Amino acid sequence: MGNARNIAFWVVLLVLIVTLFSLFGGGQQTNASRTLSYSEFIQRVDDGAVASVTLDGEKVEVQAKDGSRYVTIKPEGDSLTERLIGKGVEVRAVPQQESGFMSILSLWMPFLILIGIWIFFMNRMQGGGRGGAMGFGKSRAKLLTEKHGRVTFDDVAGIDEAKEELEEIVEFLRNPQKFSRLGGKIPKGALLVGPPGTGKTLLARAIAGEAGVPFFTISGSDFVEMFVGVGASRVRDMFEQAKKNAPCIVFIDEIDAVGRARGVGIGGGNDEREQTLNQLLVEMDGFEANEGVIIIAATNRKDVLDPALLRPGRFDRQIHVPNPDIKGREKILSVHARKVPLGPDVDLRTIARGTPGFSGADLMNIVNEAALLAARVGRRFVTMDDFENAKDKVIMGVARRSMVLTPAQKEMTAYHEAGHAIVGINLPKCDPVYKATIIPRGGALGMVVSLPEMDRLEFHKDEAREKIAMTMAGKAAEIIKFGEERVSNGPTGDIQQASALARAMVMRWGMSDKVGNIDYAEAHEGYQGNTGGFSVSAETKRLIEDEVKRLIDEGYETAHKILLEKNEDFERLAQGLLEYETLTGEEITKVIAGEALGGDDDPGSSPSHGGGLSNLVAIPKTKPRGSSGGLEPEPSA
Repeated sequence: MGNARNIAFWVVLLVLIVTLFSLFGGGQQTNASRTLSYSEFIQRVDDGAVASVTLDGEKVEVQAKDGSRYVTIKPEGDSLTERLIGKGVEVRAVPQQESGFMSILSLWMPFLILIGIWIFFMNRMQGGGRGGAMGFGKSRAKLLTEKHGRVTFDDVAGIDEAKEELEEIVEFLRNPQKFSRLGGKIPKGALLVGPPGTGKTLLARAIAGEAGVPFFTISGSDFVEMFVGVGASRVRDMFEQAKKNAPCIVFIDEIDAVGRARGVGIGGGNDEREQTLNQLLVEMDGFEANEGVIIIAATNRKDVLDPALLRPGRFDRQIHVPNPDIKGREKILSVHARKVPLGPDVDLRTIARGTPGFSGADLMNIVNEAALLAARVGRRFVTMDDFENAKDKVIMGVARRSMVLTPAQKEMTAYHEAGHAIVGINLPKCDPVYKATIIPRGGALGMVVSLPEMDRLEFHKDEAREKIAMTMAGKAAEIIKFGEERVSNGPTGDIQQASALARAMVMRWGMSDKVGNIDYAEAHEGYQGNTGGFSVSAETKRLIEDEVKRLIDEGYETAHKILLEKNEDFERLAQGLLEYETLTGEEITKVIAGEALGGDDDPGSSPSHGGGLSNLVAIPKTKPRGSSGGLEPEPSA
């Protein structure tokens, strides 16, 4: 659409230029070719070859008797009229105007029209208004008016502390005397910090719905352009708009796009971005006060922001928006389930208990997937089974039942996953096993998922060591069952997880007596984008790698020992997975005990309890994804 409009504009412009040149250039050239000298004109008059004459000042337009037309110029003071009348020539005269304004206007009018059309098309091409041809440096902030789909604080749940902080700002705007009589001043800015999907932008929309004052919204990337100075100009224009509409709120989403620390990284920073940031710092708290303009910004990368941007006076409040706890998850589920008809067996608290570490966006996705699954089979309401299947889909990926596996591949996968499950069950510090499956999901041929019994707030050394053992149990199971030479590449993801956790223990958490309580992660990763970090001796690097290898080897030996001791349970569970393909935690216990599962056609399709993703152990060739309600090691540690 935009390209067609641009082509049409240039075509019209070219046609107008050609037309004007043909009118003015071509017309003058034609007139010049029909001009006679005055003496030749007099000779033709005397010869009786002239039929009529039109006198227009000094210009004489001649109509000959043979039908031809030509023009000549009469010398000043010559009495041409009497001679023409004497020869019987018809004489006409054009009235002369005292001012030449109209002639000048008629001369320039086509050019003025052409310029007007050009400006109009340029304005239309770039969207008109502030974003048009003359508004390149204008702010792109939009005044939010939510007449439809208005969001209020009633639509925000699970982050009560953050909501209270922002409710106070809204109350300040509504009733400033309540605070000012005690000497309180309205905060100049509030920074929302938290992981993706926790509801930072939703909180901002709720403020817009509740405040009752003008609310401008803009993204941090809207300031930055390839032309130096444009971003700073847009910042100035945005604050000018805000001052005219004060009191008002300006929301900057993803402020890390423009607010990164200055002078960091190889070669320094980008001049345009730094100029934009400098202008933003000055506008937020400079010589000129911005009374009544409140800045609210959101980011999930506070660590990269410039310290000058974070100080009080610019952002007086830094509001942490974390992943919700069990009560918060239940409230969030109830908010998203308002428009979903729920069956009598649905218990939102059970779902909340089984989703530790899930963000608000994850929970919204589960509710939506459950509604889609119910609609797919033609139900009139959403059941608990739909929620469980939706949770499995979100956690483990879509089941790839059409994927063809050979009996040998299925057997290898079954014993691999049975090893994870048996070791996890027999280690007291491991999270309870929620589900085991050998149905391919996503990029995995099988997986074991375990979940904590409650929200995890810290991670202990003995828990980390047992988690490494459970992670390495897949490889130990393959070696025990099939031998050293037939071990597959299935443990690839397991080795990556175990290595990341062991490195975090040694380099970041101080859980190695030999390495000590020193954070070596900075040397490994660099600091705030610097790739170098501080230097570490070769001996220290060797010591770190030796400790990492020791922790992984110990975990493997623990898993190998447990599987040998529990070999009967290991065999029963592997055969149960081959028969049923998917088993819940309760069903795994029954299979190990040799009990029947009740004759369900697909016992794994309707698990008896919910669960979240704390420990995702798998899978051939691909690195498993995961999220946890507790403290997880960072992969780069």
